[in-house]
Amino acid sequence: LILETSDFTQYVYYGHSRTYTLLKYFPLLQFLLIAAFIAFGYFTFSSSRKSEQNQVWVGMAKETAHQLGTPITAIIGWVDHIKEMYGQDEYLVDVVGELQKDAGRLELIADRFSKIGSEPKMEKANIYAELDNMKNYMQRRAARKIVFEFPDPMAKTLEVNINPPLFTWVLENLLRNALDAMGGQGKISAKVYEEKNFVCIDVSDTGKGIPAAKFKTVFKPGYSTKKRGWGLGLSLAKRIIETYHSGKIFVSKSVPREQTTFTIKLPVNHHVRG
Repeated sequence: LILETSDFTQYVYYGHSRTYTLLKYFPLLQFLLIAAFIAFGYFTFSSSRKSEQNQVWVGMAKETAHQLGTPITAIIGWVDHIKEMYGQDEYLVDVVGELQKDAGRLELIADRFSKIGSEPKMEKANIYAELDNMKNYMQRRAARKIVFEFPDPMAKTLEVNINPPLFTWVLENLLRNALDAMGGQGKISAKVYEEKNFVCIDVSDTGKGIPAAKFKTVFKPGYSTKKRGWGLGLSLAKRIIETYHSGKIFVSKSVPREQTTFTIKLPVNHHVRG
C-alpha cells in the first residue's frame, strides 16, 4: 500500500505475521515428527526381531552340532573296534569302509552347523573342482535317468575365496532340491561365468518349476513343497551366501518342465584368477 502526500511518500507493508506463518506449518511439522517416530520405532523393532531370529538360528545350529558330536564319536569308536576284531573278514572290511564314509559325512554336517554364527575361515578353492566333487557325490545317489552336465574341472581353473564346507552345503541343497523336483528323470546342469564384478554359478534343472510369485518366498524359513523336512535348506543357503560370502543367491529363471535356474553371485573381491 502506498500513501502519497505533497511532502513525502509513505509505504505500508502488510501480510501474515511470523507467528501465524509458523502456526500454519506446525501441523505438517508435527506430522513429520510423528512419522519419523513411528519409522524409528518400526526400524528398532524390526532390528530387534531380526537379531532375535539370528540368535535362535545360531543357538539351534550350535546345539545341533553339539548333539551330533557324541553319537558320531561313539560310531567312530565302534568302527575302529570292528576293524581291530574282524580285520580279516573282507565283507566286514567293505561294510566298515562304508560306515567310515557315513561317519565322515556326519562329521562334515556337524562341522557345518558349528560354523553357523561364527566367522568362517575363507580359503582359495577352484570353483570347477568344488562343483565336480559335489556332482560326483550326488550322482552316486541319484536315479539312473538323471543326467548331470557340469563343466570339465580340468578345462579351466578359477580360484574363489570361499568356506568350502559351507559353500558345498549350498550346492548340496540346490542339487537335492533339483532331484526332488524332477522325480527320478531329467537333467541337472551347472555353468560358471563372470559378470561385471561377480563370479556367477548357475545351477539348473528340468523339474516342475517355481511360480514367479514364489521366487523370493522359497528362501523364507519353513517354506517347503515336500512332506519331509523343515524347509530350512534354501534359507540356510541364502544366509551362507549373503552373510558369510557377501554374495547373492536367487531364482533367475523358471519354466515348468523346461528349466529352473538358481544363480549364485560372489563379488569380484572374493575371487582370484588361477
